[in-house]
Amino acid sequence: MVDSLFTPAALLVAGIFILGGFVKGVVGFGLPTITLGLLALTRPLPEAMALAVGPTLATNIWQALAGGQFRATFLRLRGFLLLSALGTLGATGLLARSDARLLSGLLGLLVVASALLALLGPRWPQPSPPRERWLSPVMGLLSGIANGLTGSYMMPAAPWLSAIRLPPDQFVQGFGLGATLVTAALAFGMAGQGMITAQLGLGGLAVLAPTFLGLWLGRLVRAALAEKWFRQAVQAFLLLIGLQLVIRGLF
Repeated sequence: MVDSLFTPAALLVAGIFILGGFVKGVVGFGLPTITLGLLALTRPLPEAMALAVGPTLATNIWQALAGGQFRATFLRLRGFLLLSALGTLGATGLLARSDARLLSGLLGLLVVASALLALLGPRWPQPSPPRERWLSPVMGLLSGIANGLTGSYMMPAAPWLSAIRLPPDQFVQGFGLGATLVTAALAFGMAGQGMITAQLGLGGLAVLAPTFLGLWLGRLVRAALAEKWFRQAVQAFLLLIGLQLVIRGLF
C-alpha cells in the first residue's frame, strides 16, 4: 500500500497538485484549472474533475477562513457571493445539454482578452460605491453561470475583484469564499450523478497534503510581493490560464 504512493504516476499527480496549490497560494485562484489541465493529459476529464473536487473545496474553505479579513470581506461581497452560488446552481442544469469543451474555450478567449487589457492598457477605473453595490451582484451571477457551464470561476470574478481594488488579503479571501460556495454546488451535483466514486474520493484525500504544501509555499511568495506586483501576477496567471482554456477547449 505504501509502495503505491511512490509510483511514477502517483508522484506525477502529487507534483501537479503541489504546482496547483503554489499558484493558488500566490494569486488566490488557479488550482482546479491547472490541475485539470494537466491531469486530463493522462486520464479522462470527468475522472480528473472528481479527483480535484476534494482538494479544491478544502483549499477554498481554508482560504476563505484564513487571513483575518472574513467579516469585512463578507460584508462587502455578500451580494456577489450569493448570486455566484445561485448562478452556479441554475447553470448546472444546462451543462448536460451544452458543449462544455466549446464553452471552456470561449471562456478562455474572454479571460485572455481581459488579462491583456489589464496588462497592456490603462488601469481600469475603480467603480464608485453606489455603482459597485449594484454591479457586484451582477458580476457574481455571471461568474456563477460561467462556473456552472465550464467549471471555471475566474471570469468575471477575478477581474471584478481586482477592479474594485480589494487589498491582496481580501482579494484572496473573497475569491476563496465565492469559490467555496460554487465548488460545493458542483460537488453536490457530481455526487448526485454518481461521478465521485469511493476510489476517486480516497485519491482526493491522498493529494491534500501535496496541495497544502504548494499552498503554503505560494503564500510565502505572496507575502513578499508588493501590491502592484501582486496585481500584475494575478493578470499574468489569468493570461496563462486563459490560453490553456482556449487550447483545451477549441483545438
